[in-house]
Formats: sequence, structure tokens, C-alpha cells
Amino acid sequence: MPPLHRLGRPTGTGLRPLARAAAVLSAALALLSPLSAAGPASAASPVAPVADTVVRVNTQAALGRLSDVARGVNAAIWDSHMNDPEVATLMKAADVGAMRYPGGSYADIYHWETHTAPGGYVAPGTGFDAFMGTVRATGAQPILIANYGSGTPEEAAGWVRYANVTKDYDAKYWEIGNEIYGNGHYGSGWEHDEHEDKSPREYARQVRAYAAAMKAVDPTIKIGAVLTTPGHWPDGVVAEGDAGDWNHTVLSQVTDVIDFVSVHWYAGGSDTSAQDAMTRLTRLPGELREVRNQIDRYAGADSPRIGIALTEINTNTGGARLTARPNGLFAADAFMTALENGVFNVDWWNTHNGAGQITTVDGETDYGDMGMLSSGGCTGDVCEPAPNTPFHPYYGMKMTSELGTAGDTMVAAASSAQDVSAHAVHRRDGRLSVLLINKNPDAARTVDLEYAGFVPSAAAPEVSRYARGDSGITEVAAGETAASQVTVPPYAMLTVTLTPRPGTGSGASAAGIPGTPKAEAVTDTTARLSWDGAQGAARYLVQERDGAHTRLVGEATGTSVTLRNLPPGSTHTVNVLAADASGRLSAPSAPLTFTTGTPSDAACAVTYHRDTSWGNGFVATITVRNLSDTPITGWTVDWDWPTDRQSVSSGWNAAFHQTGRHVRVTEPDGAGPLAADGASTASFGFVGANDGPNPDPTAFRLNGSVCSTA
Repeated sequence: MPPLHRLGRPTGTGLRPLARAAAVLSAALALLSPLSAAGPASAASPVAPVADTVVRVNTQAALGRLSDVARGVNAAIWDSHMNDPEVATLMKAADVGAMRYPGGSYADIYHWETHTAPGGYVAPGTGFDAFMGTVRATGAQPILIANYGSGTPEEAAGWVRYANVTKDYDAKYWEIGNEIYGNGHYGSGWEHDEHEDKSPREYARQVRAYAAAMKAVDPTIKIGAVLTTPGHWPDGVVAEGDAGDWNHTVLSQVTDVIDFVSVHWYAGGSDTSAQDAMTRLTRLPGELREVRNQIDRYAGADSPRIGIALTEINTNTGGARLTARPNGLFAADAFMTALENGVFNVDWWNTHNGAGQITTVDGETDYGDMGMLSSGGCTGDVCEPAPNTPFHPYYGMKMTSELGTAGDTMVAAASSAQDVSAHAVHRRDGRLSVLLINKNPDAARTVDLEYAGFVPSAAAPEVSRYARGDSGITEVAAGETAASQVTVPPYAMLTVTLTPRPGTGSGASAAGIPGTPKAEAVTDTTARLSWDGAQGAARYLVQERDGAHTRLVGEATGTSVTLRNLPPGSTHTVNVLAADASGRLSAPSAPLTFTTGTPSDAACAVTYHRDTSWGNGFVATITVRNLSDTPITGWTVDWDWPTDRQSVSSGWNAAFHQTGRHVRVTEPDGAGPLAADGASTASFGFVGANDGPNPDPTAFRLNGSVCSTA
């Protein structure tokens, strides 16, 4: 995040078919609701409104389990209200499990022992011990940022010793610096860094030194390294003298000594509208998947040990719409989207931040403040409410705690409407909670709820609401909502919690939950998966997930299976379920995502090389060899982009045509035969564009035949 709010004291600082199908299900589920308890409907019975949205929830498609540090906030030493007693009370009520300190870029000027930050402002009462008092009162864990910019490994090791040996704080998570890629190495410099060498290579070397010194004091701590977020500057940029960009250089050298990586995500600049910010969240899953792909590449089989923490998130870095209702909706959607896509911790920027640009949004004053709680500051003659008054983002985060807590399982939920987001959590006690976020400011949304793997009981669901006119999260009276259909007001959130029909659900199975599957051998068309067995299991089912739908792809009585006939270069996400002797299914395992390769004995070979990148564009060269024993006259090369925001802008030495994600390249006029046995090559290049992450294509075809890739 740029320094505006960091360095220096902040200044004022096609639904109809779906609807018809859902209506059939709604009619069946209505038999379970209190509304139909008196018997068949009569002429006087109320008629359910016609739904305009369908949400499908599948409890057999697990997205992972909520960690004890899932919800977090940042705390900054320039914030004089950081340790007010009300902060701990409010954060505990929202089930906050992590608090990050000492505050973004301040970490790289902060010396913990003297509690000083040369060049910055340190508020009274914000020392480490005072902060830990708030952490403990909240029931949270600290995430501490060791000073990389002006510190040393020895200083960081001293902090570990004080925290975990002298004071017995049991501080587990330690990052090495904050946004170090912003140290000027790529031209823009907001992050303080006194190292003569500011390259990613030097950062990686120092991470190893910090990790060694800190773990020598307490080997149980977890060390985090700073990465750029794919699709966000300076992702893909290779500076002069470097062999690769930041992420690839750092990860190639540190995966054996780190335990997690830290990335940041902001929706855009000061001109980003509220709707733009919420829409841009659709890019986050692909960006997080690319972070995992990069870790997989360098950590190999050790990759699952390395977690991803999203240690800063907010809509933008300096404009308005920050305390207003849209940012509350964004907060709830962002926390759950990140957690569902492989992140173990999400930290909002910031607890308090300070008033900024004053605007009016949705009929309310927006104070341009990136905090969750009011700092009580003013911009001109416009002042915020009393300190620690919650802003809308606080209630957005708190609403996610209505959805689930540590140990609960996130499951797939899909909405038919772009302006309605859906998230679901299968509770450890068997209940199912569904969060619906209506991002339309003008119209309510009537939502039909479909369930797979879950049968709701006849009991009325528990419903929590945060909507216009609510001073906080409000409990909706029993009987106002059915299990089959709910209405979400404009710009509002509902969490619906249902109990299972007795004798149904994973709790009725005698089988335990299988372990997370591992990909032991993946080829171009097969994948051998194995997992830890579950007590009481008679057999196991392997299901592949596509959105909120699943399909059976493998079955075994043992703890391994080989999936066959997979397309080369294809990505798959699977869960394993155990069935007991009666055929009743357990809850699903945590998910595994894997990608098949390309054939090693193919009749052609393709090399894809990204020559240069600049964040939202790149230049690439592709070289093709014909390895068959017959020359090829007239060739085409095809590939599919991994994301829908990658494209070819212009090219040379060939003709290019793109439809959707698919690219076809045709040999240029006058090209000679492509010689047999690799005796000649065809080489062509292009300028590409990317709006978000820019992963390489996974498979290429020469005249329809899959090639090996180097």
C-alpha cells in the first residue's frame, strides 16, 4: 500500500430456467417450513414471490476450514486509540483472531526495544506490551512484522526472545518486512530500505538470515516472506540485472525456510467506484491461485506446508467510499472470497486510520477513512463520530463471524445473479449457514435456495441481517424466512442458519472425514491421488468440483485412486468423502487442486518464453519443433489462456486470432515446411495484455496434436 496512510501521522489522516427449476425445489422444501405445518395451501395461504436469483449450496464440496486466525485487523503505532478497551471488546465480538503490528510500512522504520520509528510519529500507549494486552483481551494472536528496512536479523531475534521467552506471549507469526518490493528497485519507492542492494535476490538472502536467527531463539515460530500479488504492480516486472521478477526470484531461494507468504490486495485507486471495487473481487480467486501455483513450482511436495496470508485488504488506497455501506458489503465478500480460495488469514487495513476526503455515499457521510472504527478525527469542519464508533466495514467483517468460526468447513455456494454474492459454511455441529450479499443499491433480491448434500429440518432458520436502518447486525424474527427462499433488501446482507433434518447429513455417517488428498503422480492424462483413511469408512468417493456442482470421478475401498483420461494441461479440484457400511457419506476432505502436464513423447515440442512484463502487459516468444518423422507443410498452433483477462494484442512472424480464451496462430505466408525430427523450428512472438494474473498457458497443440512443453 502506498505511503499516504502509513508514513507520518495521518492527516485528517438468463435466470428464468433456473428460477423454474428452483421453484420446483422451493415447493418441496416449503413442506418442511412452518408456513405449511397446518396442511395443504388454501386460497387464503400466502403465495411465495417469484425468485429472481437462485443460490445453490453443496456441502459435499469443501473449500477448506476456517483457521483460528481467519479474521484479522491491522494495528498501527501512530494510532492513539489502538489500545482503547473498546477495541478489544468490539474485535472479540467479531471473532477477530489476528492483530497485525506495528502498522504496515511503519514496520520498516520501527525498533521494538526502544519503541521508536525515526521519521514517523509514535502515539503514546502503543508499545508492544500494551498491544499484547489488547491482543490477549481480544483472544487473538499477534502477527508481527520484523523490521527489514532499517533493522537486522539480530534485532528481530531479540524481539522473538522478548516476546516468547521473556514474556511468554507465544507469538507465532512473524513477517520479514512489509511491501519491500516498494523500496525503489522498480522505480517507485515508498518502503524504507537501507540495504545497498534492494533487489529481490538480496531480500531472499536476508529472509534466510532472519529466519535462521529468529528460529534459533524459538524454532516453533512461523516465518513469512513478502510477495507481490499476481496482476498487481510490480508483478512480472524484471529490473535491470535481475534474472526474474520479485516473486520468482524470492520463492526460488526461500521455500525451505519460510512457513507462509504475505500478500496485499486493494481494489483500485481513488477513482474506483463502489461497484467497481466489488466487481474486482471476482479477480481475487485467480490471483490467489497463481500465488499457490508459484509456491507449488518452487516448493514442490512441500508446498502445502506454506500458507498464504492476505495481511492487508481494503477497497482502495486514498479515495472515498471507505466508511460507507458499500465497503461493508465489500468487507464481508472479500474476507470470505479470500478464505475460500486458500488463504488462512485476512487482515483489514486498518483498525483506525483517520479522516480523509469527505463525500456522501448512499445518503451517508463517507469520511474517506480506511479504518474499521472511527478515530474521531476531522477533515476541515467535518468530524467523525466518537472514537471507536464502528463503520460499515466492521459490520461486514462481523457478519462473517455469524457464518462460521474456527474449525468450521467452508463449502461451495454459487449465485445465478452477478449482484448477489453467496458464501456458505457447514458448521461442526451439523448446521449450515449461508451468507447472501445484495450489492444492488436499488432493488431487493428474492433468492431461492437449493441444497446438495444437506436436507434442512422443518425448524425455522435463524437469520441475521445488516441493512439500511439497522444500527448493527439484527436478528430477524423466527418464521419470517423459510429454508427455501429469502428476500435480501437492497445493499444488505443476510446470514441464514439451518439445522439438518434428523438422521441426515454427514453427522449421521459412522465414517470420519478423510485426510486431504495428495497428488503423488500426475502425468498428461492421469493422476494418482492418496489420502489418510477415515475411521469407519467402507469405501471412498472422489468428487470433482465445478462451482457448486460436483461429479463422481473415482471410487476405492483403499486410500488411493488413479484418475484416468484427463485432458493434458487441465486443472482439477477434488474432495474425498468416506462412506460407512450403510452408504452414508461423511463430510468432505479439504480440497486438492492439481494440473495435468503434457506428454513427454509427443510428436511436437513448444517453448513458451515471457521476454518481458510490465504489470498489465508482456512480450512473449513461442518456438515450435516438429518431432515426427514427417515434415509439416501448413501449421497451426492453438492454446487456451488460463484466465479470461489475457489476450494477444499484436504479433509477428504469424497470423493471430483469439476467440474468448482460445488463441489460434497460423503460419505466415511463404513459410516453408516444418522439418521432421526437430531439424528446424518455427518461432513467432506477440505483445500480450493481462488485467490481473498472467499465468502461462498449460498446453499447446500443433495441428491438433498436444505438444510437450519445456
